[in-house]
Amino acid sequence: MMISPTLPAELKAALDGKLQGFSRTDAARRSSQISTTYRAGGGSGTIKSEADALAYALARMPATYAAVAASLNALTGIAPDFAPETLLDVGAGPGTASWAAAEAFPSLQSFTLLDANAPLSRLALELAQDSTRLADCRYLPGDADANLAEVSQADLVVASYVIGELSVGNQRNLAETMWAKARHALVVIEPGTPAGYARILALRQQLIAAGAYVAAPCPHEKPCPLIAPDWCHFSQRLPRSQAHRQIKGADVPFEDERFIYVALTRTPPVARASRVLAPPDLGKAEITAKLCTEGGLALTKVPRRDKAAYADARRWRWGDAVMSES
Repeated sequence: MMISPTLPAELKAALDGKLQGFSRTDAARRSSQISTTYRAGGGSGTIKSEADALAYALARMPATYAAVAASLNALTGIAPDFAPETLLDVGAGPGTASWAAAEAFPSLQSFTLLDANAPLSRLALELAQDSTRLADCRYLPGDADANLAEVSQADLVVASYVIGELSVGNQRNLAETMWAKARHALVVIEPGTPAGYARILALRQQLIAAGAYVAAPCPHEKPCPLIAPDWCHFSQRLPRSQAHRQIKGADVPFEDERFIYVALTRTPPVARASRVLAPPDLGKAEITAKLCTEGGLALTKVPRRDKAAYADARRWRWGDAVMSES
């Protein structure tokens, strides 16, 4: 079952409740300052108050949720029988990835969140307190890199937009520890920039060497076939609420979140799927699609005269899994 990229009704209601009496102008100012820090390579240390945490959540939760939802959809598309019961959300922030995992996996019964930022952890617990799924979640204070070793294993480990806050050495340590904590699967999501792609590529290579299998987006464990300046990333469109538009200072009623992810599993996928790496080109005579296949990179052309294949290819979207290229 594919889940929507939009925030669940319970989470949206909880955020709307927090907005009561909260100045949109102040939120926009705080959000802009936090974004500037992140773009300059800083981390969540700039979020120091309840107001900062709420401004961050209002600005970033919708897009982060959409990226995590798309990444988990890719995992469930390749491993439809995967039914985790326990989740570990590393660098959980306001709990965005946990909400997405709860939607993607009805089987989840236990949610453990880990983050060192106190205002974000308090906000996460407040947002979850009336949730039918997340009300009993455990939020452990502490640094993901240093404190993760003390946490129990979980069927599914998720880390969204967190490894970029660490040094290269600490990224390697965190990857190793997260994989050790993942009983069945690990999903890591990063911004869809060349730097985010490089971090995912390094983690992917490190954990394949440790015995991991790639469920998505790659249909293989071979080196990435893309050559710089090209890089692998995907895009998820999501609607913007009025409050979201005000805080972001945006007029457009939607946002396109660019992201990159890798879903790693302990056992090899039952089926491999090629991945659409860019928006397909719909020509009058044929559809041309850039695919990552088991055999490497392929520029696949589907002629209009092949009506069944053409009809299938017309439905391909950037990021989709394609079980058959014919």
